[in-house]
Amino acid sequence: MSNSEKLAHIPKKTHRNLWFERVMALAALANLGLVLFDLTYIPFRNFYVGKFPGLTQVYDQIKAIEPHRETQQYLETVENLKAQVASTGLQSPEVEPLLEELQNLSADMIDTNPFAEANKTGTLEKIKDRMRQHVPNPTNSAKQAFKVFWSKPYLIRKGWTKEISFFDEKIQPLIGTNYFRHNGEIGYFADYFWKIDICFIGLFAVEFAARTYYIHRRYIGLRWVDAMLWRWYDIVLLVPFSLLQMPVLGLLRIVPVIIRLHHAQLYNLESLQQQFSQGFVANFAGELTEVVVIRVINQVQDSIKRGDFSSLLSERENRPYVDINNINEVEAIGKLVVNIMVYKVIPKIQPDLEAIIQHSLEKTLKQFPVYQNLQHLPGVGQLPNQLIERLIKDVSQSAYKALTDSLEDEDVVWEDLTSRLVQHFGEALTSEAQRQHTVHKMQSLLFDLLEEIKLNYVAQLSEEYLDAILEQTRKKRNIVKR
Repeated sequence: MSNSEKLAHIPKKTHRNLWFERVMALAALANLGLVLFDLTYIPFRNFYVGKFPGLTQVYDQIKAIEPHRETQQYLETVENLKAQVASTGLQSPEVEPLLEELQNLSADMIDTNPFAEANKTGTLEKIKDRMRQHVPNPTNSAKQAFKVFWSKPYLIRKGWTKEISFFDEKIQPLIGTNYFRHNGEIGYFADYFWKIDICFIGLFAVEFAARTYYIHRRYIGLRWVDAMLWRWYDIVLLVPFSLLQMPVLGLLRIVPVIIRLHHAQLYNLESLQQQFSQGFVANFAGELTEVVVIRVINQVQDSIKRGDFSSLLSERENRPYVDINNINEVEAIGKLVVNIMVYKVIPKIQPDLEAIIQHSLEKTLKQFPVYQNLQHLPGVGQLPNQLIERLIKDVSQSAYKALTDSLEDEDVVWEDLTSRLVQHFGEALTSEAQRQHTVHKMQSLLFDLLEEIKLNYVAQLSEEYLDAILEQTRKKRNIVKR
């Protein structure tokens, strides 16, 4: 469906509003273009002088720019010299005073630096370098180079046409870029761009007032201040930045222009807004996650430093314990671990255990002379090894069967023994952990472990996983929109 067909389906009022928004958006875009041209005119004036001299003649008046008297006099004197040479020839007496005047003007230009007022001292240095390279002299002096260049013997020897062509192509354009700019009453350079900008400011001011009135009437109870701030970004369009000598306010007009183009359906801002918000949320969430996790780890480290870890171990038996489900979790976990060990782990490692036991037993028996003598008897050498292997297999199978039978038959004695084992194990572990040396070592290791977690994993959590989470969120929003 074309744009015209889409607009045909829009109601009349909406259609009119859309075209109004587009006209105002294009007006704001045109104003922004003029603002950017104005802000970049001074830095790129040399380019405009060379490529669009007519434009600079007009816009120089807006920026209060006029030719500098000294450099302008220099160029006018050169033109007078050209006319005199064309009229009477290079060797005529009338040429000598003009050449002498150009020598004096060249020395004054180097001494007084008339380019400094326009912040174009680099241009003068470029002129001096080009003249020194073109007219070498023993002292490598720019003054001496100019003095030799504007002398009759040099111009006759090198050729008038060739040398004046060099000046016109390499020196005159640089001198011509210099200018004088008037100062305003408040101490800054005079700038009359506001005379152009005021037309747009008036247009946007009328629009802003009309929008404020409409919003205030449409939403009953809304204050005038709130109605004006409804489109706060339009206020930037009402500030005469050239009068205030604040270029940054002119650059801020990019914000309302982009928003207006989006509202007028001339530019889709959703992708840019999505990327901006996603980046902002990712950075904020990443930093927040990192701060929270590090804060928790720091609290645990502070608790370890204060000795709460050792107090936790020593007061374990005396503290009142809150039970939420009438289940001894330690005992239940112990039973679960035992079941996993018996039914899942031991069957898989039983051959390895038997091999280890067999190797240890054979190694022990080899130390007895009787066992060694039996191995040397004919027909009996491998019998001891076979007996040991058979014995170990029978013992391991019997032990494993006894374990499984005890678990399956719900042997009360077995459960009692298991409970006492878990209890005594916990008591022994707590007792040993309460020793001063052990406590200090465990505290030090825990503290270092937490520090390593902060350095190795927290940053990765904020950088890697949040991007995936935000991507999932974006996909879900797109699904909901569709």
